[in-house]
Amino acid sequence: MSRCRSWSPVQRYGLAAYRRYSGSGGYPNIPLSSPLPGVPSPTFASVDGLEKSETRITTLENGLRVASQNKFGQFCTVGILVNSGSRHETKYPSGIAHFLEKLAFSSTAQYGSRDEILLTLEKHGGICDCQTSRDTTMYAISAEVKGLDTVVSLLSDAVLQPRLLDEEIEMTQMAVRFELEDLNMRPDPEPLLTEMIHAAAYRGNTVGLPRFCPGDNVDKIDQAVLHGYLRSYYCPQRMVLAGVGIEHEQLVKCARRYLLNTRPVWGEATPTDVDLSVAQYTGGIIALLVVKRCILMRGVWAQQEDDFIPFAVLNMMMGGGGSFSAGGPGKGMFTRLYLNVLNRHHWMYNATAYHHSYEDSGLLCIHASADPRQLREMVEIITREFIQMAGTPGEMELERAKTQLKSMLMMNLESRPVVFEDVGRQVLSTGKRKLPHELCALISNVTTSDIKRVTSKMLRSKPAVAALGDLTELPSFEHIQAALSSKDGRLPRTYRLFR
Repeated sequence: MSRCRSWSPVQRYGLAAYRRYSGSGGYPNIPLSSPLPGVPSPTFASVDGLEKSETRITTLENGLRVASQNKFGQFCTVGILVNSGSRHETKYPSGIAHFLEKLAFSSTAQYGSRDEILLTLEKHGGICDCQTSRDTTMYAISAEVKGLDTVVSLLSDAVLQPRLLDEEIEMTQMAVRFELEDLNMRPDPEPLLTEMIHAAAYRGNTVGLPRFCPGDNVDKIDQAVLHGYLRSYYCPQRMVLAGVGIEHEQLVKCARRYLLNTRPVWGEATPTDVDLSVAQYTGGIIALLVVKRCILMRGVWAQQEDDFIPFAVLNMMMGGGGSFSAGGPGKGMFTRLYLNVLNRHHWMYNATAYHHSYEDSGLLCIHASADPRQLREMVEIITREFIQMAGTPGEMELERAKTQLKSMLMMNLESRPVVFEDVGRQVLSTGKRKLPHELCALISNVTTSDIKRVTSKMLRSKPAVAALGDLTELPSFEHIQAALSSKDGRLPRTYRLFR
């Protein structure tokens, strides 16, 4: 260390460099905006036409779609997405999709136990995961590119040839019971509220069906029930094999090898119990009384393909968040729910806008929480925010929301797993994929009239309300609906309480 400290500038940089760039202060006297003399110009990597091309899609003879997006890197993310979820359980006991999520990557015909699957993935630096939503089940693996053949083979086995042993189903039943207990005890009520608002908005149909297995159904789901469901929904026409970070031809070759003529463990059959129901918005109220602070989530429906982008901009414009996090730099301090609600009413714990989008429907919700004694005032405040959505937004407010939405979109797509999910979901639902620059162009084209149009359409529908906590002061659903139809969102001086 002492020798390094004693080095002179001449020893460090050489005599020529020292004479050329040293001034009276010992630093180059050259402005930062000018290139250094004698230093070669940098050569930047250029993007070729292949990177700008559309996501490549190939449909195999059995109807399976293979979609890929090449991306530089040593690792890839590959998975199978199935058009299957809790909304398709009308003719089956609710909770099958929840069970399949827990059973994913258990023992299979070729790879045996879960431990063998994990050991196989470990050789290629891989990890696996399965997630189910109301309309999609997604099996995904991230691993080294050179292990693609093994990855697709494992995915095929996990999706089409799971063994579903009795002991695995018993372990899953225990895991589901534990998760249901945790859902009702956890301090964060958001998952439970999301269930409640969907159940209120789509009462007894499609996306309103429970995403979590009801406690009464845990013991009813066995191998026969699972096989019956898989036979109807796990068919090639309802699947997409998506990959990011790999060559398309290589992925298609693996798909033909492992997914084209593979016989499922439940046998070949023509699906007979496929639910093709379209989401029917009903509106209404679901309230759960527990001894904790009051939380209210309200949603209104209006969703069509042309409305998706304007609703996303509107959701960003509303923004909001928790009382401790919403106002920081970049966290929504200029959004309406922060400026009009959290910044003015210190007793509000949370006020956040959410946008749930599906193939045939959607929900825009405001989630608010406060002390039960402030319930009437909270209802009026949130109702007023819904009514004010119908006004004309300012140009600066609209441009800020659009810029923030584009920024969030591009930042999320820096992640390879997020790109994989985007590719898979778009191809599964529409058969093609809009690239990020196309989405940004659509966002830029949103006008104030678009916001007013979708808001007016939304406010004409019946509201959905989910309430959790001490609901002693909760107004009746009829009075909440009347307040939404008024000009200022105020409840009548004498209103009936919800019972």
